[in-house]
Amino acid sequence: MSTAFYRIALLFLLLSTACHNSDEPAAETAKVPATIAPDDTPPDQVTLSPDEQELAGIRTGPMMQRVLGAGLKVNGVLDVPPDQLMSVTAPLGGIVESTALLQGTHVRKGQVLAVIRNPEFIQLQQSYLETKSQLQFARAELDRQRELVREEVSPLKNLQRAQAEYGALQAQAAGQLARLRLAGLPVGTRPLATTAALRAPKDAFVKTVNVSVGQSITPTDALFELVDPDHLHVELTVFEKDVPQLRKGQRIRFTVPNDSSTERLATVYLVGRTVDEQQRTVRVHGHLDRENDPALLPGMFVRAVIETTSRRTTALPDKAVVDYEGRQYVFRQEPAARGKQVFRMVQVRRGEQADGYAEVLLPASSAGDTTARYVVEGAYSLLGKLKNASEEE
Repeated sequence: MSTAFYRIALLFLLLSTACHNSDEPAAETAKVPATIAPDDTPPDQVTLSPDEQELAGIRTGPMMQRVLGAGLKVNGVLDVPPDQLMSVTAPLGGIVESTALLQGTHVRKGQVLAVIRNPEFIQLQQSYLETKSQLQFARAELDRQRELVREEVSPLKNLQRAQAEYGALQAQAAGQLARLRLAGLPVGTRPLATTAALRAPKDAFVKTVNVSVGQSITPTDALFELVDPDHLHVELTVFEKDVPQLRKGQRIRFTVPNDSSTERLATVYLVGRTVDEQQRTVRVHGHLDRENDPALLPGMFVRAVIETTSRRTTALPDKAVVDYEGRQYVFRQEPAARGKQVFRMVQVRRGEQADGYAEVLLPASSAGDTTARYVVEGAYSLLGKLKNASEEE
């Protein structure tokens, strides 16, 4: 009995020891912490992948030099100088045989705008050919009279008469030739042309079409109006009380309704010397810094600010400066690292605000860097990501 008891006790002890030994490696494994890559991102930096940057709508731009709070807010329109607005007429009139122009069409210099038919074209060409033949006879007669006078066979008055007739025919032929070219007709060809092509005087856009096929026209009818927008300018309306503040060379900042987020620049070129009696305003003419902007069209309404002071300051859009814990910050773009874009939060002081922009006073360590780019859109998204990261820690 006792022997069996001891055997059972020994077997139980061995089983307990084996179970204890088999559990120890699992326990030791559980006690070993998982290896975690250290986060070496400084607390004032945010990193974004290209997809995250696009999703957050992040846009960057340079620090701008701008005049704030010192300018005249005015309205106006985009216009072209008189030599860039052209009315096209048919010099001799006639009937419109064909035209395919539509408003807004771009035409090249020399391109056919319309074909005009006129019976008078035949008479013009016939008269020129007749005069040209008479001119050849008059030239031969003049040479013959010179020879006779030299041989003292004919009196001098015959030579003088031949010279006069030849000169008159030359003048007549020159006048007829000018009319043919003015009408766009061929010179000295057969068969005689019954139509003439009306051509564009220069590269331009069709502003107005005032004619249709089969219409009878006169030399004074404006068939087409063309406009060349390559030399646009701004015509601003300024109240007479503000005119003393204006000077030639002042900067103009303006926007157009279809692109109000983009400011364009111009310079005051001419301040009108007369006052509109009804509106009590003066016209101000400004030259664009970039004339060939495809987004600008003659007649567009503009909202503008004329800078009346030369004091300029560093500025960014209002939404680029964020408020956090009673301080102001901007995000500066840093070199990319590990395929991600880095943005550093820089403490600044916000100065004067006007026209959607804020004066930004940078710390001395960043003030001299003119190549740095800052977040101009999406700054609060970066601030939110930075705050979330700090709260998780």
